[in-house]
Amino acid sequence: MRLDDVDMTTEVRTEIVPPDATGGDATAEFVAWYQSESGRVRTVLAGVCGDATLAEEATAEAFARAFARWPSVRAKDSPTAWVYRVALNEVRSRLRRRRHERRYVARQAVTPVPPPLEPRDDLWAALRELSPKARTAVVLRYVADLTEPQVAAAMGVSTGTVGSLLSRSRRRLAELLGPETEGESHR
Repeated sequence: MRLDDVDMTTEVRTEIVPPDATGGDATAEFVAWYQSESGRVRTVLAGVCGDATLAEEATAEAFARAFARWPSVRAKDSPTAWVYRVALNEVRSRLRRRRHERRYVARQAVTPVPPPLEPRDDLWAALRELSPKARTAVVLRYVADLTEPQVAAAMGVSTGTVGSLLSRSRRRLAELLGPETEGESHR
């Protein structure tokens, strides 16, 4: 990003700016100050942080805060220095937030799980021969690799029921699939 890439054309929509008690002179003064200073502030921030979007957002936030406090800001020795300070603090705050977010996301990263092996057609055909309840127990136990208590909790039945379903299902699958050949797994 180069400083030439920063958009220096920001229009102020004065129709949404509420007039103040002094008949609007303070608002006009703020608008004139904003138009003369905002481009330079944005350019400086873009140079400091290297991110034109962040510079634009921080500039907008700083000038919004200045407008909200305009009577006290305009009384300062240098309202522009105040805006730079607020804008730089905003940039630092957002960069710090980004770092925290990246660290949080990195800590949340899980080890990628390899995709499951493609199931054998004959195994799925045999599973379809089981009752829905038995098929659910088999798939949760042997495909999802849950423990019997976890399967019971997922199905809303007792652990004994799961054990019984699995035992009957293994016998029925053995009948349907035939004996396992050496090196071949039906999992």
